[in-house]
Amino acid sequence: MLCALTVRTLKPGKFEQFREAFMRFEDADNPPAGMVRFNMIRNAQNPDEVVCFGFFDGTVDELRRAVAEQDYDAQVKAITPFVESVGADGLYEVVEDYTAP
Repeated sequence: MLCALTVRTLKPGKFEQFREAFMRFEDADNPPAGMVRFNMIRNAQNPDEVVCFGFFDGTVDELRRAVAEQDYDAQVKAITPFVESVGADGLYEVVEDYTAP
């Protein structure tokens, strides 16, 4: 299982515009094969810090192919006007997966 994760600091007060621009590229009714879950979260102390992450059941190559089929470059271009900086940004291997009973 992989997790694609990006931490962004948005320009002040731009969350709703960022969210709208980001989500118009996501097709919740037809996710890429292997996509398990996607989350967008905001820092409770700093609402301009947004973390987006998705879980993918497959290999790095399979995820890269799935992303290539989406228009990721267009999504990045659409959200760029609302982003001040990008922190962590990468693919991570899930090494522990705990679900509360």
